[in-house]
Amino acid sequence: MSEPALADPDIHGTSLRQQVRSAVIWRSGTQIFGQLLTWASTFIVIRLLGPSAYGLFAMTQVILVLLNMLNGYGLASALIQRGDAGRPAQRQLFGMLILLNFGLGAAQFLAAPLAAAYYRQPMVADLLRVQALLYIATPFIALPYALLAREMDFRKQALVNFVSALAGAITALTGAMAGLGVWTLVAAPIALFATRAIGMTIAARSLMWPSFDFRGAGDIARYGGVMATGQIFWFAQSQADVFIAGRLFEPHMLGIYTTSLFLTQIFVSKFVPPLNEVAFSAYARLKEDKAAVADAFTRSVRLVMLVAMPFYLGMAATADPLVAVALGPKWPEAAPVVHWLALAMPMMTLQVLYAPASDACGRPGISAQNSATGALCLPIAFLVGVHWGLMGLVAAWFAAYPIYLAITTWRTLPVIGVTPRQLAAAIAPPVLAAAAMALLVTGLDALLPPLPALPRLALLAAAGGLAYGGVLFAFARPMLLESIDLIRNRGA
Repeated sequence: MSEPALADPDIHGTSLRQQVRSAVIWRSGTQIFGQLLTWASTFIVIRLLGPSAYGLFAMTQVILVLLNMLNGYGLASALIQRGDAGRPAQRQLFGMLILLNFGLGAAQFLAAPLAAAYYRQPMVADLLRVQALLYIATPFIALPYALLAREMDFRKQALVNFVSALAGAITALTGAMAGLGVWTLVAAPIALFATRAIGMTIAARSLMWPSFDFRGAGDIARYGGVMATGQIFWFAQSQADVFIAGRLFEPHMLGIYTTSLFLTQIFVSKFVPPLNEVAFSAYARLKEDKAAVADAFTRSVRLVMLVAMPFYLGMAATADPLVAVALGPKWPEAAPVVHWLALAMPMMTLQVLYAPASDACGRPGISAQNSATGALCLPIAFLVGVHWGLMGLVAAWFAAYPIYLAITTWRTLPVIGVTPRQLAAAIAPPVLAAAAMALLVTGLDALLPPLPALPRLALLAAAGGLAYGGVLFAFARPMLLESIDLIRNRGA
């Protein structure tokens, strides 16, 4: 008698691959569509508001990001990984999230005057007080997120995220056109969070009474605490530049830097996180099979870098027309900043791909140690570089990030069973092909006659896309075809 089909590991693996593929399509596909909508409104708002408004907003984001590191998404991740996640555990998580986020909202409200005094900008206090409303929505987002992620049901999440992105975009456009200035940047995320909280709660059917009896939930609290520790370190490295520069730069110059950073980090901050959410759920299912985790990791890195490398190097090669088209005439000082920051972003992209694999393997402490390393290296570099102005701050990325990436790679790869040689083999083809593309685009740009920014950018982007695809097809055809087959669900 043959074994039941469900016992066949090949069929099980195929089922998981189908789930991962479906999750990626829904989580990233609608993310792309939603982000295109959001970016359209964002770039219109950028043109209307100018650098000073974005500089003031960036000052508030340092405080908001710090407290959001503690908002309980680590607790939600613990529920995803946990074997038993029945109704009692869900109610306990909901209770933890409510206590935590209402406390964080109160802390931000009370700390607002201190932040304003540090930046020497009184308006920062008013902005922070209103932004404290965001914490009310967080428990109603994090709990349903955990429930849907456990089932790898990213379709409902994606639909809710798209609708909430639409609400935020409409609010941003309305505020900017109505002349609300920097308050536009505060109102849009409030509308987005409120819409997402309502939509996620309905999608997951997660409305329940919270439980404040936390007996038996120690593992959730410990896991969430370890992840929160890592996130605090991540805050130190990701916000140190704005925190340091915010006191020394005027809002205009800080706005130039933070908006350039936003533009160059679009891929790593908008597209990689949803992929990491799917990856974490998939790695968690494979965690007993180290070889499978290692294979899944190298494949995911290869696919991500296949897209990331031409994005970053293409952005660096076309920084002048890109800034003119995307940001408008108020932002010419951003072009050299965009050029150099884009060249630093591949290091950051690779580094953030490590955490889901090590966390899902039951080693969240590795991510915390990696974040602690970044929290030491990057702020020191920023403290030194800021004394040379805006470009000194940019140079600090190149002084610190290679060291940071080398240490985290050395620490993480053994945990997920990947060798440095395997990692290098996975990323070498897209890195080399993108470098060749960037050289060709730079040479073509030097030969072009004077053109308006939009046709110049379109011509360079088309030439770059053809060059990148051609180099891969000529020198890395097996990898290219395998990646296409994986996306089309035809690979092994």
